[in-house]
This record gives sequence, structure tokens and C-alpha cells, in this order.
Amino acid sequence: MKSFKQLRLALRPYWRNVVLNIVCNIFAIIFSVFSLTMIIPFLNILFGLTPKVTQKPVVTWSVTTWVDGFNFFMSDVIARYGQIQALAMVCIAVVIVFFFKNLFRWLAIYFLAPVRNGVIRDLRNEMFGKMMRLPLSYFSNERKGDLMSRITNDLNEVDSGIMNLLENFIKDPLEVCIYLGWMIYNSPKLTIIAFIILPISALIITSVGKPLKRQGKSGLTHYGFLLSFIEETISGIRIVKAFNGEGFQRTRFVNVNQEMYKINNRMIRLRDLASPMSEFLGIGAVAAVLYLGGSIVLSHHGNLTPSGFIAYMLFFSQLISPMKSISYSYFNIQKGLAALDRVNELLHADEIIYESTNAKALPSFEQKIEYKNVSFAYQGEPVLNGITATIEKGKVIALVGPSGGGKSTFVDLLPRFWDVQSGEICIDGHNVKELKLHDIRQHMGIVSQEAILFNDSVLNNIAFGLNDVRKEDVIAAAKVANAHNFIMELENGYDTIIGERGSKLSGGQRQRLTIARAVMKNPPILILDEATSALDTESEKLVQDALYKLMQHRTSIVIAHRLSTIQHADEIWVMQKGRIIEKGHHQALMQLDNGFYRKLVELQSMGGNTL
Repeated sequence: MKSFKQLRLALRPYWRNVVLNIVCNIFAIIFSVFSLTMIIPFLNILFGLTPKVTQKPVVTWSVTTWVDGFNFFMSDVIARYGQIQALAMVCIAVVIVFFFKNLFRWLAIYFLAPVRNGVIRDLRNEMFGKMMRLPLSYFSNERKGDLMSRITNDLNEVDSGIMNLLENFIKDPLEVCIYLGWMIYNSPKLTIIAFIILPISALIITSVGKPLKRQGKSGLTHYGFLLSFIEETISGIRIVKAFNGEGFQRTRFVNVNQEMYKINNRMIRLRDLASPMSEFLGIGAVAAVLYLGGSIVLSHHGNLTPSGFIAYMLFFSQLISPMKSISYSYFNIQKGLAALDRVNELLHADEIIYESTNAKALPSFEQKIEYKNVSFAYQGEPVLNGITATIEKGKVIALVGPSGGGKSTFVDLLPRFWDVQSGEICIDGHNVKELKLHDIRQHMGIVSQEAILFNDSVLNNIAFGLNDVRKEDVIAAAKVANAHNFIMELENGYDTIIGERGSKLSGGQRQRLTIARAVMKNPPILILDEATSALDTESEKLVQDALYKLMQHRTSIVIAHRLSTIQHADEIWVMQKGRIIEKGHHQALMQLDNGFYRKLVELQSMGGNTL
């Protein structure tokens, strides 16, 4: 029910198109019914099976009046123009009626197209927006390929399984009601057979359709896993080849793909069972009605005439098609609902990082950043333990210590990539949980160890997240980052597309672009997370020089891997097991007997590596 509620809300902006679709479907059905009802009575009158009506009937609100009126009109046409011309006129009328029937059918689909495509577009926009709001912890627990599958393949299943139903949502049930109504009016006894068979058919179809939803969800989950596997393999293709892992990866892929093959076989077999099953049940109903109706006509019991029986069978045959369509749609709905469930799992995922309804603006950073007895645990494992620290505006603070000491978590809590579990972090005396997320992050620039770039131009990567940027400002930022010279050597300069994750550039070039991006943003608070640890000596020198320029007149928090790069810091904080165990500038810390920082420096100077 939640899935249908979500769908109903998604349809609300398109209610005008839905109404037009319904109206056009109603007209299409009216012309369809009229095309059937006009032929039999006319032929009966034409061939003398029904007496001609020469007196105009009195108009009343009854079906008999309409029938008598039609018979009077047909009799008058035959009398005036003769049988041959009357037959020609009826044939032309049938063609015209069928033209309007199909015209309105096309118009119904025409008005529905923006609804189908619009709902899928809106859901995709909503899903992507949700992904942008979700915390980092969500992406740590989910596979990227699975998320890609939900926003692409799953929505396609919603379109083909559920939105496709809208084309026949009004038409098929309305046709069934009209045809059944006409059949009940003409022969209630015969129609009882249909009411006996239809519930039995629905029960059988439902029992077969239920497993399809389970299989559909399983198939979509495996498809997401398959995409994740492909994405991981392509991303790590260098390692796969270096370790001769091609055969190993291929074996794993074949196993996953084989499981997809089995699931898809089960789904297709269940889904395709709908058409032959509904056809078989329909033929069974036709046979039962044919036998009973034929018995009534042959035994002369009741008032069912041979022509009336033919008309009845004609309407009953028309009833089979929409019933078959409804049963087939039910199978597609089950698969579509499985996809919609997976879409809703993403849309209703807990965002965790919420912005207060009365969040305050942070127009500028003026004084200090404070960590007050901050603790944080990830999946039950303590990472930070009661940290209290102050970072004054304009100071450069370096964080050092062994891996797993909590350095990255310490800086990730400041822009609220994660939220503290006890204590608080304040900027200028304001708890970050009470400030607008946009304002907090607008005041921060981050340069991480991994240079995150996008498959776009150099200019757009440097100006990422900014609007109305002048090229002159981008060039100035690139010069500060020591990137301008190599950019001008690229094929198209600042308009060069750098490939996925900047694959066309070297490591040092990629890192300088991320520094240029931070310069372009011009943030008062700067976070450097081991920004030079993965570079060669020459690249490190260029990047380090760019970082020095970037840190001028800014409050900086630097996570250091190579201790030689942070000796200029105003303060160095040594972190171990989630605590700050030493504080001070380089010279002061080196003078501590048995100091942890001193040991780290000495180990690095001897070529050791403990970080």
C-alpha cells in the first residue's frame, strides 16, 4: 500500500493529463461498443430476420427506447435508399466509427506519455537528491553498482511494470464493465457463467503471480550486485592484471551471471504463464457459454434469438481481450512492485545528518573552532574518546599519529559528514548541529589524499559547485596551485576533458587541480587530509608549495603522513587511540623525553614508517 501511495503522490502533478486520458478512453470505448451494436440489428432488419419499425418510438429513458429508435432509423434508411445503398452507408459508418475509436485511443496514449515519463523523471530526480543528502555511512554500507541499478534498471521496471498499466488502467476495466452490463441485460442466465469463472480465474492467476514479486526483487538485487562487481573490476583492472587475477575474476563473474540467468528464467516463465493461462480460462468460459446459450436457442427456452445469441457471443469474445490484458498486467505489476520497493528503500533511508528546523546562518568565521568532550564510535568501535580542543582562527593545526588513531574522523566531524555521539563541536560558539549545513560547508575547503575529479573539463573541475565563474578567476586559482603551466600544455587547455577521475593526468597534476578547486572556493577553514602522501618527490614539492600558498591567512587542519611537511604548523597534535596525547610546536615536542612525536620523527628519519 505504501508503494501505491507513493505512486499516487507522484501522479498528482499530472492530474490534467490523467483526466484527458480517461475521457479519451471513454470515447474510444463508446465508439467500440457502438461499432458492435449497430451491425447485428442492421443485418437482422436487412435480411428480414427482424420486422421493420415504421412508427417512431416514444422517447423514454430506457434501453428498449434506444433499440427501437435505432431499428426505426435503420428501417427508414432501407426504405429510402434501398438495401444495397443502405448496406454501403452502414459500411462507411462502421469505417468512420472505427476511425474515431482509434483516434481517441491514440489521443489517450498521447496524453498519457508525459505522465509516464514525467513520473519516472521525478522519481529519478528525487532518488538522486536523496543520495546527495544521505550521510557517508550509507555509501560505506551499500554497493555503488546496486545504487546505480536502483536509479536506472529498477525505475525502468517500475515504468514497464506499473506505469505501463496506466495505458489500460481505465480502458480495460471500463470495457469489462460495459460488456458485462450489456451481457447481463441481454441474458442474465448466460452471464452467471462468467461470474462463476472470473473469480476462479483471478484466484489462479493471483496464486501464480505472488512468487513473481519475490523473484523480481531477488533478480534486481542480483543485478545490482552484478553492476557492483563490474564497476569494482574495471576500477581495479590494474591490480587484476598485476596479480594475474583475470581468471579468478572471470570465474566469479560467471557464477554471479549464472545465478542471474536462473532467476531471470524463473521470472520469465512465471510472467509468460499469464497469457496462455488467461487464454485457456477464457476459451473454457467461451465453451461453457456456447454450450449453454446454444442449448437455450435450440430448445426454444427463453427469449434468446439466434441473432441475439450471435451478438452475445460477439460481446463475450470482446470481453476476453481486456480480461487477458488485466491478468497479464497483474504479473507485470508484481515485478514492478518489487522494483518500487527497492526504490522506496532508498527514498526512505534514514538521512541521519538532519538540519535543524530553526538552523542558524553562519555568515562568516570570526573566532575559533571548539571540540568539547567529543566522542564517536563507528559500528560499536570507539574512534574518538572525550576529545576537548580549540583551534583559533588563522592557526595551522597538524594532526599526526598511527593509522586508526582517529585523525580522519576528527576532521570529518567538523563539516558534519558524521555527527558526534556525545559532546559538541562549536564554530564561533555555535553548535554545528544548530547551524545550516550549507553555511558550515561553504566555509570549508577540503583537499584529500585521493584526488577526486570528474569526467569534465579542467575549468569545470576547478570551478566545481560555483556559479557564474569567470575564466580569469579560474586561471588565477590554477596559478596559485602551480597548475597553470601544465594545463596550458594540454590539448585544449582549460577546456580539456580529463577523463574519469582525472585518468588523463598524473597524480601530481590531479592533486594540484584539487588545490586549485579549494583556492577557487576561497574558504576560511581548510582541511588537508594527507594531501601529499601519495606523490613522488618532484610532485610533492610542487603540491606542497601550492598548499603553503593556500594556507596563508586561513585556519588549517592538516593530517600529516610525512612529518617533514608539517614542522611549520603553529601546533602539532599527536593522536593515539582516539585521544590527543601530545600538543605543541615541533621544537617543543622534540624536547620531550620519550615523547611519541619524537619517536615518530626519529623512525621516519631512519626510513621507518609507522603512520
